[in-house]
Amino acid sequence: MSAEDFLSRVELISPTEFAKQKVQAVQDYILLSAQALANLFRRPLYIADILQQADLIGVGSLSITVLAGTFTGAVLAMNSASTLQRFGSLSLIAQLVSVGMVRQLGPVITGLMVAGRNASGMASELGSMVVTEQIDAMRALGTDPVKKLVTPRIVSTTVMLFFLTILSDLFGLLGGSAVATLLLGLDFRQYWTDAWQILAFADVFTGLIQPVFYGFVIASVGCYYGMATSGGTQGVGRSTTQAVVASSVLILAVDAFLTRALTLLLGFR
Repeated sequence: MSAEDFLSRVELISPTEFAKQKVQAVQDYILLSAQALANLFRRPLYIADILQQADLIGVGSLSITVLAGTFTGAVLAMNSASTLQRFGSLSLIAQLVSVGMVRQLGPVITGLMVAGRNASGMASELGSMVVTEQIDAMRALGTDPVKKLVTPRIVSTTVMLFFLTILSDLFGLLGGSAVATLLLGLDFRQYWTDAWQILAFADVFTGLIQPVFYGFVIASVGCYYGMATSGGTQGVGRSTTQAVVASSVLILAVDAFLTRALTLLLGFR
């Protein structure tokens, strides 16, 4: 194929048309999310689907959550030890790991792990249903696909990510304690006493409110890209990649705005 033939087949999109497509995508995402939330107050509730998704999302993500939390806490302790030793404050490592994991690292790392595993799964599953016209068949039979497929995934992800974050925080502290006691020679009981006493209400509240937002972002983005799939099997793969990238970036963006809002609300720095 010559260069002229290749260029003739390339569809050029003007900046205006590109902007319109992005605005339309944001609008469709907001409408889908709003409809999924509104379905919480309408019957039927599809409790069986919610429990099934909770098992797939929560239990299925348990291993990567535990591993990610443990190694994050261990790495945080090791990297902090060299800096704290310079100032003769190695005993403060428990406070640093505790606050760092509970307030910020635990929720964010868990959200990114769950996004990589479940946002892609939701996008590929729903995308496959779209390209095989199963979604159209559901509408023809009088079933609302958003209520049947999207709402249970959003509810399950939001609830299970909350508990996964708690486990990630716990195992992060365990990883930090292993480094502190085995490598740095600190007392095990003193480590856990310091880690417990340093935590304030603002730290715990900040760390536990974030998974609610992250869970909604992961499920809604994954379902949106799945429902918007087009172009056959190639479109399914494209939607899967876009879902992971978009949900990960949105988690970091929401983290920035949420941290600032909670800082102003709770008054800590």
